[in-house]
Amino acid sequence: MSEITIEEGGFILINKPLRWTSFDVVKKLRNISRIKKIGHAGTLDPLATGLLIICYGKYTKKIESFQAQGKRYTGTYELGKTTPSFDLETEVDHEFSTEHITPELIEDALKQFRGDIEQVPPQHSAVRVNGRRAYEHARKGDIVELRKRAVHISEFTVNTENLPTLGFEIACSKGTYIRSIARDLGQALDSGAYMSSLIRTHIGEYSVQQAVNMEDIKDTEDFFKLVQQLPV
Repeated sequence: MSEITIEEGGFILINKPLRWTSFDVVKKLRNISRIKKIGHAGTLDPLATGLLIICYGKYTKKIESFQAQGKRYTGTYELGKTTPSFDLETEVDHEFSTEHITPELIEDALKQFRGDIEQVPPQHSAVRVNGRRAYEHARKGDIVELRKRAVHISEFTVNTENLPTLGFEIACSKGTYIRSIARDLGQALDSGAYMSSLIRTHIGEYSVQQAVNMEDIKDTEDFFKLVQQLPV
């Protein structure tokens, strides 16, 4: 690989593996490529999979612009149960009735989750509070105050064929917590909900179908073959 290309930098589309943190991916690619200046454009939780954009070299300056692009997700919510983390990172802590929940009731509830909304991030999230991540406080049993944030949901559709498992597809703005929607939707249905699976399928124009799996990147040659650059 030429020195010029390394200096110019670029980005790679990765399909993040289940149970890997976003930083796990960065660390692995840093070791493979032997390039120190590498970062990701938007965290995915360990229990989520899907598209992760990795930038290196001068392209790390473009991370913010990648992060600002809209996102699209698919996944499942489990109705009638809650967990402290709003996903499977923690055990079920409460159960609720779902007998009253119908497809019609769900569709009516979805109206309040489309367009401009406000949501509170999960306690188990990477939001910084008093210099530490919120999840660090949560894992010690401490509850911290998290401010509401404004986000935009441009699309929110569901599949009700397998209730109480609810399939969903969401297109949203930067900073949207899909787990928080689980909590809020459960409450709107006078029940509970947590997120049981999540795949990020798109970041802006980029799709997970264009991404590569980590096991396909074994050495520096593999790494640099996958590097992309934005059109000039």
